[in-house]
This record gives sequence, C-alpha cells and structure tokens, in this order.
Amino acid sequence: MAVYNYSVRDRSGKIVKGSLEGDNREAVSGKLREMGYIILQLDQQSQLAAMGQIKFGTGVKVKDVAIFARQFATMINAGLSLTKCLSILAEQTESSGLKEVIQQVANDVESGQSLSDSLSKHPKVFPPIFVNMVRAGETGGVLDEVLVRVADHFEAELALKGKIKSAMTYPVAMGALVLMILAAMMIFVVPVFEEMFASMGGELPFITQLLVDISSFVSGVGGLLVLVGAVGIVFGFRFWTSTSSGRLIWDATKLRMPIFGGMIRKIALAKFTRTFGTLVSAGVPILGALDIVADTSGNEVVAQAVKKTRSAIKEGETIAKPLSESRVFPSMLVQMIAVGEETGALDAMLNKIADFYDEEVANAVDGLTSLIEPLMMATLGLIVGAMVIALYMPMFQIITLID
Repeated sequence: MAVYNYSVRDRSGKIVKGSLEGDNREAVSGKLREMGYIILQLDQQSQLAAMGQIKFGTGVKVKDVAIFARQFATMINAGLSLTKCLSILAEQTESSGLKEVIQQVANDVESGQSLSDSLSKHPKVFPPIFVNMVRAGETGGVLDEVLVRVADHFEAELALKGKIKSAMTYPVAMGALVLMILAAMMIFVVPVFEEMFASMGGELPFITQLLVDISSFVSGVGGLLVLVGAVGIVFGFRFWTSTSSGRLIWDATKLRMPIFGGMIRKIALAKFTRTFGTLVSAGVPILGALDIVADTSGNEVVAQAVKKTRSAIKEGETIAKPLSESRVFPSMLVQMIAVGEETGALDAMLNKIADFYDEEVANAVDGLTSLIEPLMMATLGLIVGAMVIALYMPMFQIITLID
C-alpha cells in the first residue's frame, strides 16, 4: 500500500491538501471522490518520505482521540450544538496537535460541511473507522451513540496494547542490560586483561584469544562499523517493510514464528473482529466495513484475506464461506460468524469473539513473560560466566605449570 499526496477542492470551494494511503492511484482517487472532493493534483509519495511521516507522526495519541469521542458524545447527548461542542473540546484538550485539528474541524462545520467530511480531512488523527462511523451516525441520527461506540473501540484497543507493553517491559529491559554489560566488558574489562596476558607471554587458549580479538575489533574502528551497519540494517528493513511485497513477506513470517506467531495471530484476529463488530453495530454497510477493516488490520496477510472475502460477498457469498477458505481465520471464529449471520446478531457475535481473543492474548502474554524471564536470566548468566572463564583460563594454565 502506497502513500499519495493530494490537493483537492471541497464542496465549499476551499482547497485542501493532505495524504492518503491506497493500493493504487485509482483506489485513492475513488476514496477522495466518495468524500465529495474534486481532485486537483494526486502524486505518489516517495518511500523515504513515507518513512519519515511514519516516524514523526502528528503527536496526537489514540488515548486523546478516545477521550475526545467520549466527551463529544456526552455533550451532544446533553443537547449542545456541534459547533459549541467542538469549541469547548478545542479549549479543554491537553494535546496541542488535537486542539489545532479540532479548531479546523469546527471552522469547516461552521462553513456548512458535514462533521464526517470535516473529520476526513485529517486521516492521521481520525482514522477511516472513526470517519465512517460518524457518517453512519449522522445518517441515522444517532451520532452520540456512535461516538460512544468509537470511544469504547479505541479504549479496548488501548487496553490490549497496554497489557502487551507492560508484560514486555521486563524482557526488553533485561535485553538492554545484557547488551550494556557485554559492551562494557568488551570495551573496558577485556583490554585490561589483554595487557596482562601480553606481559605474561605465551600462547592464549582459543576461547580467550577469540574474546580478545572481538574486544580489539569492537573497541577500535570495528565498533563504529558495527554501529553504522546496525543503523543501516534498521533503515533498510524499514524501507523493505514499507513496500507491498516486503510487508506481505514480513507479516506472513511473523505469523509463522515459533513462539511469538500464535500471539501475533491472536492480536490480529482480536483487532479484525473488534473493528468489524464496531462498524457493523454502528450501521456501516458490510462492504464498506470490510474495506476499513482491511486498511486498518495491521497485517497484510489478514488484509488480503479480508479483501478476498469482500470480493466474494459482492458476488453473493456469505461472510463465513470465504473466511473459511482462508488459512488465517480459525474454524471457531468462522462458525461463530456464520451463526451471527443466521441469527441477525453479527455485531454482537463479533464483539464476543473480540473479547475472547483479548483474553487469549492476555493469557499468551503472561505465559510468554513467565517463559522469557528465566531464559533471559539464564542467558545473561551463561554469557557473563563464559567471558569470566575465558579471561581466567590463562591464569589457571600458569598455576598448573607452577605446580
């Protein structure tokens, strides 16, 4: 999926500029026309520029957007006008980036544009799920209820991410500690022993000589080369995964990982069902909902499976049948969706599945953490122990010869 920079004219005649993701130029053009824009210019963004945008972002957190949606719903339910709500929200938000965006949205609404069209001009702050649910709420006259569902959706995603981050804090910290200890020993400790070994003379054991050679390499120009190489690999990897083929290969690889693959799959399924269920419950049409789910899935393998499902539904198939033909979705999920279709309670069934996978992810994270912690400690002990043995082996040989 590529990023396209656009310059368009909205319904009031105002020129709007921004960027939008899409599979190709035609797909992006179609999305912009659906929003009611007249396209003046549309150019594909370079991969390096896209990477820069991903890195620096907008400064608006998902939590801020969730709070905005919940407060917005409360004010609308209390009978305040849209412009009054937006004016109050702009004043009280703590995010400077969101404050600026809300003020722009308020100006557009005052000029006669719909709320959904105004929000769609800021795709980096308000994702497609937000915009389309607001559009459905405007059409059905239930904007306050839809905004509550939006807030619930983002809060559920934040809760899931929070569990994963909190559980992975210790392993990441331990990994950083291991690297720091290794670097310190290689740069400061081993050279001291190297000087002592040189004064003693004689031939060093293989493992000791290897450790000394590595230390000499890392302490000199080699350390800088390693650092530059690591940075180059990181940027090269980011560039590769920003391409369609690279992202597909990497996402498929993640799903097949021995230990982490199962958890990554459950996270993707939880996000798929949660987003799909939220959109359906808000009244967004199935085909439109699947478009949004594919764009926000976070995994290219899942996205392609959803797109195939959408094409099959467009030709008259049920939702469950094309999903069952994909290896991504387990049979339990497919069967529950089939039951939801038959009973007319698809949104409720999808939310139940999402709750189930949220719990599965939480259990998987806890199990993974309990497995990683002792492994990290054992790895740290083995590495430091091996280095200490390597450093003291020449001394042991001298003691043996003296005896």
